[in-house]
Amino acid sequence: MLFHLFDYIEKYYNIPGAGLFQFITFRAGMAILLSLIISIIWGNGIIARLKSHQIGETVRELGLQGQKEKEGTPTMGGIIILLAILIPTLLLCDLTNIYVILMVTATVWMALIGGIDDYIKVFKKNKKGLHGKFKIFGQVVLGLIIATSMLTHDDIVVRMTKSQAIAEGHTIILSYTLDGNDSSEEIAHVKATITNIPFIKNNTLDYRSLLFFLGENAGSFVWLIFVPLIIIVVTALSNAVNLTDGIDGLAAGTSAISGLVLVIFAYVSSNAIIADYLNILFLPNTQELVIFGACFLGACIGFLWYNSFPAKVFMGDTGSLALGSIIAVLAILLRKEMLLPIFGGIFLVETLSVMMQVSYFKYTRKKYGEGRRIFLMSPIHHHYQKIGVHEAKIVTRFWIIAILLAILAIITLKLR
Repeated sequence: MLFHLFDYIEKYYNIPGAGLFQFITFRAGMAILLSLIISIIWGNGIIARLKSHQIGETVRELGLQGQKEKEGTPTMGGIIILLAILIPTLLLCDLTNIYVILMVTATVWMALIGGIDDYIKVFKKNKKGLHGKFKIFGQVVLGLIIATSMLTHDDIVVRMTKSQAIAEGHTIILSYTLDGNDSSEEIAHVKATITNIPFIKNNTLDYRSLLFFLGENAGSFVWLIFVPLIIIVVTALSNAVNLTDGIDGLAAGTSAISGLVLVIFAYVSSNAIIADYLNILFLPNTQELVIFGACFLGACIGFLWYNSFPAKVFMGDTGSLALGSIIAVLAILLRKEMLLPIFGGIFLVETLSVMMQVSYFKYTRKKYGEGRRIFLMSPIHHHYQKIGVHEAKIVTRFWIIAILLAILAIITLKLR
């Protein structure tokens, strides 16, 4: 809203300073500050309101250190994160931008799914919450929205030379010659199911190439691969962050680190000069994802004011499902989904630890008549709690690992 207001003032009244809102770096800085302020200042009031409505966590007895002290801690604190993301987004982003529309849709949709789950747990006293199939349904719907938008919307494009676009058989949405460019070669905005892949010199993958056996018909059927892939990524990340949200500050802090990586990716992918220098895909119109990512980063850091050990509030599924979907959708829109296992490595390990534990338990129960475990408890952060490591130390060490993985993900921009 402020973006559109100051754009109007700049255009018709030429008031000094109004043009600042045209600068991505200025709006990104404002987004972080505003989201931090909202989460910190409004956080106390929201926590008090949650307490007054007796929206507290019911903790199952799992034999973990300090577990009983968490009983009754307010949950559904994801509301703080949502407000700290959505309010600055509405104020500072170009609300006509398709990428912003998709990110707001993803945030609200998955927060609604998570909110219903928390409501059933808290008010209906059903510890299982929303049935898993309904969560999966919500994630699949979101994946379908993102995938179909990327395949059909004319503003979601990749820039390349017109000759390359024609040679590779892409649908050209717009073509032009750059001002001041000595070359007569035209530039094209194309619809393309292309993504960046790490560690490879020519670091792009066209999903159509996976259907090489269809020949010229590959483009018509690429959705058979693209749509399921997007659904899998959204579902996996959403559930992975949900699993990671088990001890104070772990999910919020790790999400903040992933958010910072995505802000950097959004900035370099939306800047033609930097994208050309790094030899990555230049994605027109994605500059607004820098602002949204900054809102996300500030909200996660601000939430740690109350969620760091000892937590005054838990984010609940309202927050964790939304955070996971935001990270997934941002990575997909920026064509960086192949990098998720790197900068989202903590989420991957947490998920794998659960899958390994469950699979091994079922296998040994069938083979030996009793279930055996790889870890003392899964997800893996609970294993370390079981062996006596304090949860604050676990969180700090996981953050350090997440930072190392984030740095590795960033240097893949040049490491090929």
